[in-house]
Amino acid sequence: MATRQLKRTPDFKQFIKVLKREGKPDYLPFYEHIASSGFIARRTGTRFDEMSINDAGYWTIYVDFWLGMGFDCIPMEIPLNCPLPNISWQGDESHGSEASVVIKNRKDFDRYPWPPLSSPIDFRQFEIVAKLIPAGVKIVGGVCAGPYEWVSKMMGVTGLSYALVDDPELVDNIFDKIGALHHSAVRQLATMDAVGALRQGDDLGFKTSTFLSPEQLRKHVFPTYEKMVAEAHEQGKPFILHSCGNLKDIYEDLIEGCKIDAKHSFEDIILPVQDFKKQYGNRVSALGGLDVDFICRRSKEELRSYTRRKIEECFADGYWALGTGNSLTDYMPVENYITILEESIDVTMRKIL
Repeated sequence: MATRQLKRTPDFKQFIKVLKREGKPDYLPFYEHIASSGFIARRTGTRFDEMSINDAGYWTIYVDFWLGMGFDCIPMEIPLNCPLPNISWQGDESHGSEASVVIKNRKDFDRYPWPPLSSPIDFRQFEIVAKLIPAGVKIVGGVCAGPYEWVSKMMGVTGLSYALVDDPELVDNIFDKIGALHHSAVRQLATMDAVGALRQGDDLGFKTSTFLSPEQLRKHVFPTYEKMVAEAHEQGKPFILHSCGNLKDIYEDLIEGCKIDAKHSFEDIILPVQDFKKQYGNRVSALGGLDVDFICRRSKEELRSYTRRKIEECFADGYWALGTGNSLTDYMPVENYITILEESIDVTMRKIL
């Protein structure tokens, strides 16, 4: 069911202030990592959930969806040109850790149809969106799924775990190959005028720990992050990392080593966003953090009170963008999310910050 529009004049410079930590924005910007196709369909009153990125009108609906909620940016990611079985990459489904295994040994690695570094992703999709966005709006773009996620899908969590012991050279090779593709993609995206910031989603952990040890991440994943961030910074653009899980043992690596500008994805049971800001907020910007379960279950009055409290806790210094702790899910009531956005706009207009 389509719902009311939340129009405000877009100004990506306000979001840049949050990411670069350069002065308090004139209003509270919004940011989300992804939205499920089902949520977009319900919000726009379309059959977006039945469309693919190659269907006519797909990107028009997608852009209008974000603009109609008062966003200054269009979050966007496209997967590597690396074929995988049984994977839609639409953000709607969970797959078993072994569902997309394509590399089990050296022979599989050698015969896999790796794309050339010049064409790591389909850049045409970004060019299409660039023509659709109005003045004041920029794309926040990157590769769908990060280096760890790609390797763990291509090898499977089980296969990767065994290979770390049985064939560490193969693990080195596949991380190097995937890392080079990510680096190339970001290097090219960073030069696009329509792309105002770079991003990478790479879920590195779960409730109590990271999947790989900090030492393994430092060897296999963080060097690629460092290169991607450097490419973004070379073009004067900030870099956002979205990663779920308990990252307490690697935050210093991400902030001081990789030099990310902003972190997205927060879960209250691990580290609430306001607590993250207390610990790290003087060096990196926090994005989102509103509990998805709370948004789904609570009344409008509870949501408004919750939103005001989060704004008071997180936006005093100006270095925060409002959004969920993870994403706009297929099961989230659209009206509940709109209530949160409306309340934040109302708070900003009344200068209750």
